[in-house]
Amino acid sequence: MEQQPYTYQPSPPTNGLAIASLIASILGLVNFLPIIGSIAGLIMGYMAKKQIEESMGASGGEGIAKWGIILGWVGIGLSLLIICAVVAIFALGFGTTACAVMGNTY
Repeated sequence: MEQQPYTYQPSPPTNGLAIASLIASILGLVNFLPIIGSIAGLIMGYMAKKQIEESMGASGGEGIAKWGIILGWVGIGLSLLIICAVVAIFALGFGTTACAVMGNTY
């Protein structure tokens, strides 16, 4: 019985939209491009995922696209929480009490 030689199978090239999705989502997460980066990361992530599925193995990067989508949703969630917190602080009167502490009474 003769042993078959090992053949190297190169991995398929990574989808460029998947990489762009991850980069945009990270930029959106670190508040360099807060909401715009996260939304762009989501759109590109879903597009990359669809392209990878349609390529039937000719294109890789599904994990990168998934992380771009996950980080995009996390970035949007954090941005919305920050916006809600700022609105709640000013709605509860913190803005007027902070001005009164600094000497502005009007």
